[in-house]
Amino acid sequence: DGKPTPDAVVIVLPAAKGAPRNPLAMTAVVNQEKQQFSPAVTVVGVGAKVRFTNSDPWNHHVRLGTPGAPVGASDGQSVMLEGKQDGKPASSAVFTMDKPGAVGAALLGCFIHSRMSGAVYVAESPWTVKTNSQGIALLEDVPEGAASIKVWHQAQLVEKAPLQVNVQSAPAKATFQLDVAPRRRS
Repeated sequence: DGKPTPDAVVIVLPAAKGAPRNPLAMTAVVNQEKQQFSPAVTVVGVGAKVRFTNSDPWNHHVRLGTPGAPVGASDGQSVMLEGKQDGKPASSAVFTMDKPGAVGAALLGCFIHSRMSGAVYVAESPWTVKTNSQGIALLEDVPEGAASIKVWHQAQLVEKAPLQVNVQSAPAKATFQLDVAPRRRS
């Protein structure tokens, strides 16, 4: 509807070599709290270790599935995390995220609470960021020259073709229209 899309992942794939000022995270923590994954979307580099922690007083699962795969498909992973007991540390599990790109993106769910959802995007480019609440992603230090921009969102209906751009030394703006059917987070 032309509105900003928060939690979209913007990936810039420059033709030229270079290194970003801020490398991708190689560790992250995703908390299960109030029957939600927080943050809802996490961006990490290939090989990153992601710790899932259950801070709710009831049990949750962490179910990682590949986008497009049927629920319960055998290519995913899952673990049950016991609810947090008063005075005891929260239970947690660590997963290594080793498959890059949208294929490697892990859609998060809980077998017990089906409305819980989230995503971990395993970035194939060090110039990968998540949009903020205004739908804006700021990328710096992208090498000059030809590049393509891809955008991924967990509620994306159809994958869009990458936008071809020519990166210059001056700041520039690119707009991308997604077809998403977002789920409301409560």
